[in-house]
Amino acid sequence: MVSKAEFAGKTVLVTGAGGGLGSAIVALLAERGARVVGCDQSQDQLGSPHLASRHVFDLLDRISTDAAITAILGKDGVPDILINNAGWTRAETLAALTPDKITHELDLNLTGVMLFADPLIKAMAARGSGSVVFISSVNAIAHFGNPAYAAAKAGINAYAKAIAVELGRNGLRANVVCPGSIRTAAWDHRLAKNPDVLGKLKRLYPLGRIVDATEVAEAVAFLVSDRASGITGAVVPVDAGLTAGFLPFIDDILGA
Repeated sequence: MVSKAEFAGKTVLVTGAGGGLGSAIVALLAERGARVVGCDQSQDQLGSPHLASRHVFDLLDRISTDAAITAILGKDGVPDILINNAGWTRAETLAALTPDKITHELDLNLTGVMLFADPLIKAMAARGSGSVVFISSVNAIAHFGNPAYAAAKAGINAYAKAIAVELGRNGLRANVVCPGSIRTAAWDHRLAKNPDVLGKLKRLYPLGRIVDATEVAEAVAFLVSDRASGITGAVVPVDAGLTAGFLPFIDDILGA
């Protein structure tokens, strides 16, 4: 059984802390003793009682991001654990891409994440310890649409491996969690168009369902914990088997 004091004495910084997945990560780590610092785009998103400290900024705004980094280090110190969860996409095909959409997806999901994480990671390395997890996506492993988002998340996977390789001797571990579909508010616009979309998804997943936010949060908690002290540079799908193989293909071809 995992100790309820597993993260006692640890300061954990979570971006996108007010979203569906972010809220689950915040709650789980706080319940296990962490002092959780939450970041999001508005105070309204940071109402969780599990948060010990709150910072508001926009990853697309370099000035507010730099100010937030200064405020975090001044108020909360160098985090022991950094969880880069913030991100956004609007599903689209290659044909629907425009220059503005490409720029927005890459600026938010790759450039913004790196510019925020970089000074914090370097501060952790200077101290000689730290654990970092990036929330990526199955879109970085195989193509499920969203090409600009997929490219950004593939970049995040590469960035995490760079940290793992180049800063491992400085006591840093960096890993990636790639969730499959999670039922959060991000699905609301799709459900409005097609109320049965989640039901249709089940056929694609070997477990016959999509994952929930708590399952992804558990994977994150494991990777940032001392239980995973020998794991770094890993890319871990939490996707109910989606990227392991395509069951409908087997059913349709081999079962024919």
